[in-house]
Amino acid sequence: MHIQTVGLKDIKTPVRVKEKSGNLQNTIATICMQARLEEEQTENCVETFLSILNESLGEISVTSFSSILSEVKEKLQAKSVRLEMSFPYFIKKKAPISNTHSLMEYSCTFSGGIGEDEGFILSVRVPVTTLCPCSKEISKDGAHNQRAEITLNVKFNSFIWAEDLITMVEESASCEVYALLKRPDEKYVTEKAFNNPMFVEDVVRKVAVSALENQKITWFSAGVESFESIHKHSAYAYVNSDEVR
Repeated sequence: MHIQTVGLKDIKTPVRVKEKSGNLQNTIATICMQARLEEEQTENCVETFLSILNESLGEISVTSFSSILSEVKEKLQAKSVRLEMSFPYFIKKKAPISNTHSLMEYSCTFSGGIGEDEGFILSVRVPVTTLCPCSKEISKDGAHNQRAEITLNVKFNSFIWAEDLITMVEESASCEVYALLKRPDEKYVTEKAFNNPMFVEDVVRKVAVSALENQKITWFSAGVESFESIHKHSAYAYVNSDEVR
């Protein structure tokens, strides 16, 4: 019996990811890889996967990601190879008023294929704040807000940094989220959200408009989940560029 597709799942390993600043960030990645094989394949696939990955973990970028795919495909003489790598990514942020520094965690994913499954996607998952317009309209003394999460997946025609996608996403919400705030900062973010109420539909539309205006982005999908503070359920909205172009 011919086994067509083989791979590895949930490999956890230290990696170094190139930052926009030019520095290398140490993080922990979860990696999944699979290859679609030709009929006659005698190569040890697991050994091939691991040896090529271990040689490449010193610096992971879009360029090295493509090189890994090409090398695995050539070594195994595979019809196609697909690789996905997810990792926490930390960015130093300043609080808006006190300028207090802290490290903010985001989730990033590189996923791509070569051969029959061609293409590369960069994904970011970004926490934000939303404030309910309906609550603000009907309430005399306030409005309810909640933390939300925006996931943006993009394909692109020239290099784009995860930091730039994260900034674009944060600017589409009622207010961005910080890891550390002092009292003056709390006042600022609370009032900014109150003056910028949004439903999840509003947020996902703003993300879509920003993505459409970015000449580097050739395709995108965006989803927004709001973890409601006064409801048991979450609110959710989704859009992709195939629906709005």
